[in-house]
Amino acid sequence: MQATTRTGTAEPRVERRSIDFVPEHERHGSPTQQFTLWFGANMQITAIVDGALAVLFGADALWAILGLLIGNILGGAVMALHAAQGPKLGLPQMISSRAQFGVLGAVIPLVLVIIMYLGFAATGTVLAGQAVEQITHTGTPAVGMVIFGALTVLVATLGYKYIHLMGRISTVVGVLGFTYLGIRLLASQDVGALLSSGSFEFPTFLLAVSLGAGWQLTYGPYVADYSRYLPSDTAPRRTFLTAFFGTVLGSQWSMTLGALFAALALPKGQRFLDGQVAFLGNLSGGGLIAVVIYLVIVTGKLTVNTLNAYGGYMTMLTSVTAFTRKSTAPSRTRLVYVIAFIGLSVLIAVLASPDFIANFKNFVLLLLMVFIPWSSINLVDYYLVSKEKVDIPALYDPDGRYGRWNKTALFSYAVGILVQIPFLAQTLYTGPMTKMLGGADISWLVGLVVTALVFYPLAKRNSNAPAHMIYPADAGPLATASASEPLQSSQVP
Repeated sequence: MQATTRTGTAEPRVERRSIDFVPEHERHGSPTQQFTLWFGANMQITAIVDGALAVLFGADALWAILGLLIGNILGGAVMALHAAQGPKLGLPQMISSRAQFGVLGAVIPLVLVIIMYLGFAATGTVLAGQAVEQITHTGTPAVGMVIFGALTVLVATLGYKYIHLMGRISTVVGVLGFTYLGIRLLASQDVGALLSSGSFEFPTFLLAVSLGAGWQLTYGPYVADYSRYLPSDTAPRRTFLTAFFGTVLGSQWSMTLGALFAALALPKGQRFLDGQVAFLGNLSGGGLIAVVIYLVIVTGKLTVNTLNAYGGYMTMLTSVTAFTRKSTAPSRTRLVYVIAFIGLSVLIAVLASPDFIANFKNFVLLLLMVFIPWSSINLVDYYLVSKEKVDIPALYDPDGRYGRWNKTALFSYAVGILVQIPFLAQTLYTGPMTKMLGGADISWLVGLVVTALVFYPLAKRNSNAPAHMIYPADAGPLATASASEPLQSSQVP
């Protein structure tokens, strides 16, 4: 049966797979898990902050919510296309990008991915640390950040199954907690007045679109990590739809609350800007119910922070093995990598927390500049050039089909970054085209389209994709399905 467990043997408590291919007999789960994982991962306070930023930086609440929705839909569609790759490839997302960039060339975007994971882990740790401090009354958020970091290490080290379990828990907890906050908001405030005040301004509306799109697009480098254990015959459409609706509905719910909270706080001394966690605790009514809300915050942040730690481990290991030529790593290696990653993110969180809001806004928008071209190249190659056919053994061989460096992808990637510069709207730099647009930031859209237009004709002309999928020899039924392709094809330079 499609999308069901393929093995009757007991699975280990700690995941043993890393960046290696997941054979068919180890595949398990249902696309429904993609919905709960991404819904739960977005029912969290950082998504609330992202929605609030649209209002705090100038947009009217109603137009901010609509702009965020458009951004979430556009970015969510791109994100879900990456998720749909997981069941067929059985690989982490960034290993598969070696098919576009080359085994060594893929390390260039990988380094930037690691920075992204650190940034999100650090900014999330700031808010989660505040919530833990409110519960434990330790007197300093730094202690809460360390406690939260330890919890993240635990779940990320256990691996894939427990990450999905956290997604299911976070979905239930988030729905209950955020529904309560919404009811409190409706009961205590004139939400209609919040939505009717102000007017439409195109630049701030596009900022809201960019914040929503940027939130979704930055999931692209690791979304397939969490769909790669699904059975290979899982319909790509089901994986796409469950991931898409999970991430869009979860993030839009959170961001809508954030936009309303920010609109409420603005005329009252920007209370949300000064303390997001305390603001939610006060809105809940204080006392024991506030403690419950703080636990909701910690649960949501633990889910997404675990994704960052697990994805960070995978990305670092992918970078290292490009040079060592190894295709797997023992479970203890994950523990070492995760501890190092989380330790650094907690340190960053402690040092960066005073300027959290401003830094987070700039961080999210800046990430678009480097990840949009990567996403465009990966999707265009997989769906339009290679047509979902990959030589998996060659992904681990610098002398194989994909080589060390793919000049076409690297050139297109550089063009995709550079073309965005005139359209940037950053604190340190505002491009000339942005000024002509009244401050609106459309760099992400320019990067997505231009990169695809540059990469597609060049890649189509120089494609070395196999005639059909080539799986490892120990892939089980999958390997048999590709037997007509000579195995030595993975050695084509």
